[in-house]
This record gives sequence, C-alpha cells and structure tokens, in this order.
Amino acid sequence: MRIVLVDDHPVVRAGMRALLSSVDGLEVVGEASSGEEALDVIRTQHPDVVLMDLRLGSGMDGAEATGAIIAGERPPKVVVLTTYDTDADILRAVEAGASGYLLKDSDPEKLIDAIRAAARGETVLDPGVAQRLYRRIRAPHEDLSAREIEIVTLVARGMSNRAIARELFVTEATVKSHLVHVFSKLSVDSRTAAVAVARDRGLIR
Repeated sequence: MRIVLVDDHPVVRAGMRALLSSVDGLEVVGEASSGEEALDVIRTQHPDVVLMDLRLGSGMDGAEATGAIIAGERPPKVVVLTTYDTDADILRAVEAGASGYLLKDSDPEKLIDAIRAAARGETVLDPGVAQRLYRRIRAPHEDLSAREIEIVTLVARGMSNRAIARELFVTEATVKSHLVHVFSKLSVDSRTAAVAVARDRGLIR
C-alpha cells in the first residue's frame, strides 16, 4: 500500500515514515510540506492513501488540499491526521472528501488500522470526533451568517457596538440587531458567552 505524508513539520514526517515503514505491506512513497507540494507528489507517485495535516502554514491548507486531491482523476483516499478537532475543522475536512479524521495522539496500531480501512473504502473517525459529529447531527444549531460571524469576531477583539458600526460602515442599531440574532442562534445572553460558544464551535478563532 503506497502512502504519501503531508505535514509541514519535518520531525513529524520523519516519525511517521519510521513508524509506517516498519509495517509489512505499507510503503511511504513521498512526502510534502504544503498543499501545493502534496498535489505534485501525488501526481507522480500515485499513492493509495494520503495522511494529511490540516494546518500547513501559508498557502493551501489541509482541507483545501484534500478537496483538490479528491477532485482529481482516480484520487487516493485521504486520512486527516491532525491536532485540531474543532467542529469547523472536522466539517471542512469531511466536506472536502476526507475518508478519515484522526488525532495525532492516536495509538499507532489504530492509525495503521485506519490507513488500511480507508484504503478499503471505509470511513474512519477518531472516537471523540465521531461523538462530536453525532451530537451536531442530533442537535444541529442554526449557522451564523457571514456578517454575524464578522461581528462576533470583532466583539472578540473587544470592540464596542459603536466601533463595530464604524468598522463595517453600518449603523449601531444594525450591529445590535445582528447581535440579537447571534444570541438567539447560539442560545446565549451575553457578548462574552457568544464569543466563547463561537470559539468552541470553531466559528471564530
């Protein structure tokens, strides 16, 4: 089984290569430190599975790279291997077409099993990630609009309604109206709580 590693940390790639190369039937045929480099390596090496980190520094991130890989002809399976587990990260990766989502602290045997399962066409999820997706499906929240996310982001920076209105070239009443909708959608009653919940759900950083 041919594998390509995508991670912007050389030490992480070296560790993964050492682990996977010691397993019969697995072969690391390429490495990449960026999404753009990953696409080039995949075109030449034709792997069966790609292990993809989400944060790759500047340029294309892991979710974007996953989408580009899956859009190609006869694409390999992509298993996300990352330290990030916010709802936004998970959903972006899954929506991009990832076959799996694991955290870097996963047991090595589970990682190897996940690679083999993905190659068979199965979906593999870290138990904690699966639970979060299940909760989200069972109790979905109404998504914030782009403008509402923008306003919560500015609130998180400590800006007042008046300052936000000036920043966005709208009236203060408009800002207040958006915040009322935000409070309702997030089931909170304060600016501080809105920021906390938005961060927890990965809506803002």
